[in-house]
Amino acid sequence: MKPLACSIIQTNLFWENKARNISMLEEKIRGIKDETQVIILPEMFSTGFSMHPEKLAESMDGDTVQWMKKIATTQKIILTGSLIIEVNKKFYNRLLWVLPTGEIMHYDKRHLFAYADEQLHYTSGQERVIVTVNGWRINLQVCYDLRFPAWARQQVKDHKAEYDVLLYVANWPERRVHAWKSLLMARAIENQCYVIGVNRVGYDGNDIYHCGNSMFIDPVGEVLFEKKRQECIETVLLDPATIENTRKQFPFLRDADQWQLYL
Repeated sequence: MKPLACSIIQTNLFWENKARNISMLEEKIRGIKDETQVIILPEMFSTGFSMHPEKLAESMDGDTVQWMKKIATTQKIILTGSLIIEVNKKFYNRLLWVLPTGEIMHYDKRHLFAYADEQLHYTSGQERVIVTVNGWRINLQVCYDLRFPAWARQQVKDHKAEYDVLLYVANWPERRVHAWKSLLMARAIENQCYVIGVNRVGYDGNDIYHCGNSMFIDPVGEVLFEKKRQECIETVLLDPATIENTRKQFPFLRDADQWQLYL
């Protein structure tokens, strides 16, 4: 396993305006000078956190998905972020993981945010998804999933962890930023993994303010990067030795409870 360069884009979003968001994000992506392998966008990056999927949803052959494939292919990177997808007349808050080959894997948000009536408009995902890149195993999650530790908990087999990075894309409001920061650090500590949290900034169409606080956190819970209230692009190199040394020095996973996740 070699070091993995991951770039996050913390940005304001144009409310329910796909064309402006895609144009803005493409400019930001093409402006990244650092060598990177994965570029991460916020939750519902093309629309903001909208409860109007009937007018905004796309198919897996839609314009935004085709744009993601184009960017991943031309930039020779993995591009990931969530958007509104319709399948068989059901709507999903779907995190896409788009490879440079054009191949797509996806994770559908499991925990729908009832506080904003998300469950009335979207269908809950039923499967955890762990993707791989250059030997790294990355657990894909979306926003509100962060509040449910069992959904992210390492399922340890033969004293070995099942993943190395826990990724959250979000539209997390400033009014609950303490929970965002605290839970991201907790997920890193308890799962002995890197955690990447990518949030947006600015006001959405409901006049809710988002302060960003996107973070890279190491396996002992130390914050490697955090930025609040400003748009930013940041690239961090994840070191496999850090994962290995942490788990060797603190072999807590061998004492983990044996359990099975039931849906």
